[in-house]
Amino acid sequence: MAGSIYEYSHENILGESQSLSDFEGKVLLIVNTASQCGLTPHYKGLQRLFDTYGEKGLVVLGFPCNQFGSQEPGTEEEIKQFCESKFQVTFPMFSKIEVNGDNAHPLYQYLKKELGGSEDANLVTWNFTKFLVDRNGQPSKHFEPTTSPKDLVEDIEALL
Repeated sequence: MAGSIYEYSHENILGESQSLSDFEGKVLLIVNTASQCGLTPHYKGLQRLFDTYGEKGLVVLGFPCNQFGSQEPGTEEEIKQFCESKFQVTFPMFSKIEVNGDNAHPLYQYLKKELGGSEDANLVTWNFTKFLVDRNGQPSKHFEPTTSPKDLVEDIEALL
């Protein structure tokens, strides 16, 4: 298990390998996303956070996931197009990922172990689960899917 999230990488939405070390020194909000979910409007609030706090060091990272209700069935190109056209998303998006089970991405295994005590911790219960990571790459806090992005402001500002 890694010492920080900077030791992980995943393909971005364009299919290029991207290391999370590219975001070293930033406060990160890591979110498993879906385009056909009742919580999909959270994209708007996530983009607002990125617009408001990006210059101060916040980066929102979206990880599309089809594990909950098959609510992210599209291709990466379809996901990218949807996010940009419907919600004007400009924060970094990655290719589809699994967050739970035997094929959970090591990044999510790490986040769950650090904040929940084990790689199998039941922290990711649905789309739009949010993980806040400090400037040193250490997981700081976990938020339930229904937590509105605007309700994260105090915790984000504390890390900035």
